[in-house]
Amino acid sequence: MTGVECVVGGTLADGPSCDRNLEVYSMKNFERHNDQASYSRRRFLRATQATVAGLAAVPMLSTPSGLLAATSPSHHANEPDYYDKLGVTKHINAAGTYTELTSAVMPPSVRAAVAQAALHPVHLDDLQQKAGAYIAQRLKTEGCCISCGASSAITLATAASVMAANNCQPLDIPSRIGTPQFPKNEVVVQKIHRYEYDVAMQLCGIKIIDVVTLDDFKQALGPNTVMTNYFNAADAVGISREDWIAVAHSKGVPCHLDAAADMPPISNLWKYTGMGFDMVSFSGGKGIRGPQNAGLLLGKKKYTDLAQRNLCPVDSVGRGMKVAKEQLVGMVAAVDWLLSQTDEGLEKESRERMAVIVGMLKNIPSVQTSIIVPELANHVPHLIINFDPEVIGASARELKVRLRTATPCVEINPHAGSQTASQGVPAQPNALVVTTFLLNPGEESIVGRQIRKVLKNPKSVGTYPPPSATGMMDSL
Repeated sequence: MTGVECVVGGTLADGPSCDRNLEVYSMKNFERHNDQASYSRRRFLRATQATVAGLAAVPMLSTPSGLLAATSPSHHANEPDYYDKLGVTKHINAAGTYTELTSAVMPPSVRAAVAQAALHPVHLDDLQQKAGAYIAQRLKTEGCCISCGASSAITLATAASVMAANNCQPLDIPSRIGTPQFPKNEVVVQKIHRYEYDVAMQLCGIKIIDVVTLDDFKQALGPNTVMTNYFNAADAVGISREDWIAVAHSKGVPCHLDAAADMPPISNLWKYTGMGFDMVSFSGGKGIRGPQNAGLLLGKKKYTDLAQRNLCPVDSVGRGMKVAKEQLVGMVAAVDWLLSQTDEGLEKESRERMAVIVGMLKNIPSVQTSIIVPELANHVPHLIINFDPEVIGASARELKVRLRTATPCVEINPHAGSQTASQGVPAQPNALVVTTFLLNPGEESIVGRQIRKVLKNPKSVGTYPPPSATGMMDSL
């Protein structure tokens, strides 16, 4: 579902008893969600002491170790918490699958598969090939190369195209590409689709040819063209996907699609290869819920096989993009897990969590809530919490920082306080933006409580300005 719609939730009375009511409300919601099978698939982050302070009435859950023991069967009380040991702040991820925030929470079955894979040595190339073949069969495509993230998949797609066009070897890339021996080195891209990931292609010694119109595109495809690149989630479409593929294929040029964060819906994992794209890159650690440092290059076996030839343990442009045995198995397990889900079930879970948060924000002056679902990238419900900064006494950007610097630390979506639209989310200068699909059971109540506190009394939560730089998540 896309668009904007009103959210209706319950109310909580203000006054001296409000915090106690919220603690009881949080506990009830934790227990209710913990009993639901769909919620039991989302248990990874360990809560801080402050996060579970409201749950102290239940002994086994009164400490971070207790919470993890309840949500992770493999945890032992005497195991060290290395985040605490290293002084790394844990956060509740109400933002989404952003790399800076370590992306997705792996479901229990994926974590178990990763742990099991760590126990046994195997031949890396054998595992890579068999894991890729298994995923290709499950995702209805000819071939699959498991990469070290989506950016790595773009590099490998480019390397594969360079090899196919020049009949060269992995070690010819990049230094001999564009020389008289191997002259084919051009990748054609719409000018409006240029982005920071161009460097992933340029690692292979190519140069990018910009086009604007369909006629430009037809003329740009020449004897030195090795590939085209299409950014699926670009704010401006320009030349349609269908026209792009038809023109490129009429000249015998392969088409690559960057769809890194463009799942769900689950069917996108075979929609674009079915449409005719020769290669499609996905992040493994975003909507697929696999390891953060893994990705998928799906498409024609001719190209995924060549991509594989550029990966570790081969000496090549991809030598430093090693995909370990744990990540390879983790991606297989993540695909298995994902295909056992439904889009409807995953969205229902997100909306139920949002309803809990909305119920905690009733009767706060000037606050209004709605839900939007971006069309392509991060196609999950986003809760928009609009408010009047004059009434609340702080801007959206200030509240975002205060939530981040509080205990527990809550990271909300970077579109909060944004002045411009981006990837399907309108500008939100006076709104907090929250996503809930990566929350652990019960964390929606903690998020709701922190947001309620910061809206009622901004200075009661966190610090502003922060003691140090707030990082890239404030860039929107």
